[in-house]
Amino acid sequence: MNQQFKLLLIEDDSAVGQSLRTGLEWEGFTVAWMKRGQAGVDYARDHHPHLVILDVRLPDGSGFDFCRHMRQGGLRQPIIMLTVRREEVDKVLGLEMGADDYVTKPFSLRELIARIRAQLRRAYGDLAAGADGDLLYAGDLVIDRGRAQVWRGKRLLNLTPTEFRLLVYLARHPGQALSRAQILDSVWGYETDVSDERTVDVHIHRLREKVELDPSRPSLILTVPGIGYRLVG
Repeated sequence: MNQQFKLLLIEDDSAVGQSLRTGLEWEGFTVAWMKRGQAGVDYARDHHPHLVILDVRLPDGSGFDFCRHMRQGGLRQPIIMLTVRREEVDKVLGLEMGADDYVTKPFSLRELIARIRAQLRRAYGDLAAGADGDLLYAGDLVIDRGRAQVWRGKRLLNLTPTEFRLLVYLARHPGQALSRAQILDSVWGYETDVSDERTVDVHIHRLREKVELDPSRPSLILTVPGIGYRLVG
């Protein structure tokens, strides 16, 4: 990955923040460091970093809420959340708020960098869009892989990079029942160490909220009991 990527780190602990910024800059990233959540949200809105690293516990509020605010504000860049908690409910909550990945403290810098590079590669590299810029169709949706955009008529849908990749994967296998393990392998990959199949359910729920005309009665992305999901052909 030769492009120099701009990262936003939102972390109130001075020792952790300084250590992470130094390590990430050593790896070739440009890093902006904010100690408060709202300042981070404002910076992301004004400067458009390629990726956000967001701590859950911040002095002016919860990282979960700031993650939600960024997504509601139309920010689509990948978000990796940092937390000391290990409970599944916290992980699910972060994903439901719009996070793409979740790292539990303590973690190694090498692990975090691997996750960052995986998210950047998927959001901006070969896996972000088709090299030939072709179109895919799902119901009344038009999926432009070249521009990483999804349209319903003249309305552009605001999908995160992970949601976009998930929809593309489903659309490339119309009518096929896909297991959660298959979806995890193809959309997340092993290198991000996402092994919890609940992750798929959370992202499917979020995707339905954006692409289904009636998310409570999905007609596009259907559940296949005992297996996973399929997209109506």
